[in-house]
Amino acid sequence: MFWDKKIETISRSGLERLQLKRLKSTLAGINKNVPFYKDKLKKLKIKPDKIRNLEEIRNLPFTTREDLRANYPYGLLAVSLDHVVRLHTSSGTTGKPKAILFSRKDIEQAADLIARCLVMTGMKKNEVFQNMMSYGMFTGGLVMHYGAEKVGLLVIPAGPGNTDRQISLMQDFKSNAIHITPSFALYLADVLEKKGVDPRKDLFLKRAYMGAEPYTEATRNKIEAIYGIDVYNSYGLSEMNGPGVAFECPEKNGMHIWEDNFLVELVDPKTNGPVPEGKEGELVLTTLCREAMPIIRYRTGDLTSIIPGKCRCGRTHRRVSRMTGRTDDMFIVRGVNIFPQQIERVLMAIQGVGRNYQITLDSLDDMTVKVEIRKELFDGKVDHLVNLQNTITEKLRDEIMVRPRVELLEPGALPPSEGKAKRVLDNRTL
Repeated sequence: MFWDKKIETISRSGLERLQLKRLKSTLAGINKNVPFYKDKLKKLKIKPDKIRNLEEIRNLPFTTREDLRANYPYGLLAVSLDHVVRLHTSSGTTGKPKAILFSRKDIEQAADLIARCLVMTGMKKNEVFQNMMSYGMFTGGLVMHYGAEKVGLLVIPAGPGNTDRQISLMQDFKSNAIHITPSFALYLADVLEKKGVDPRKDLFLKRAYMGAEPYTEATRNKIEAIYGIDVYNSYGLSEMNGPGVAFECPEKNGMHIWEDNFLVELVDPKTNGPVPEGKEGELVLTTLCREAMPIIRYRTGDLTSIIPGKCRCGRTHRRVSRMTGRTDDMFIVRGVNIFPQQIERVLMAIQGVGRNYQITLDSLDDMTVKVEIRKELFDGKVDHLVNLQNTITEKLRDEIMVRPRVELLEPGALPPSEGKAKRVLDNRTL
């Protein structure tokens, strides 16, 4: 199924011509209207009308999260304020948030990309879509909502949390699809189990769309098995409109990144040089259709790779692999670089492991992995618990080259997540 077959299956050469045209238009606009970019382009002696090919993108300056914070609130605005109709923010751990401003055209464009994503996975007008993502300053809820309405779905703006109410809505209105964080999907499964509700028999779900936090293929497999549904990986970030930057098709072999809206680069995080297809690098994105707040060469911090070859679905927009982590998610224990997703990938593939875990860092040499396991395991022999604990410890050591302390907990012992999960507690003194 296609939302816009002409653009989704455009030839590679046609797509690149469109990208170049839109890139030059974007550069001309920011050179005229955004002092921050105008100064940078002037120092580099770059004239937008002289750009001849897409490879010259490498001559342009990067934009970082620090740049967005430094120019808060209106420093990167490319239109007058009377053209701006919405604000979203993406906050960091310290300092000012990142303000993202939208014109009416920007909102329509973002919704159109979501519609493209949902139709690609098979959603139709007569279906019910329950949106469990946060509404408000976070882009995830509203942007997905607008796109689902554009498709013609019945949208339930449930928002996050309030699990009992979520279950009632799913049952009463026969929700066919949900937009949810992976951690909340796992927590919801626990609540359904306690209530005696069989997700496969007592609900009407066909699909789930997941994003907003990193998760592994093992977690996807677990959620699909619990609910008996297809889970589609969604990628986005507030700085690039929110969800809908890239999305899986039914092939589930990477996410199509909508290249008519975003110019894609992968760079080596250390050298800033280009990374070839098939190799992992940091994703760098340039908006090609943004009116209110265009951003060029934005360093997302997300690590991924471009999947070589054509997709069997027929779409010509390139695919990126599941994000393996963020450059700032990495932590170091005993001199080893570790990403939380490495630990999740191991845990979710071990039989007997439950649906929640947490990593605690108490020193540069001390890491504890707390993991909930199936309740019936606590009712068996102590030897079984010891064997499971040893299995988890050894598999983690093989993956991350560090032997962590592993604590086995009963279901519900860790704080539940009804929104974005906090997987790492860093108690180290910096």
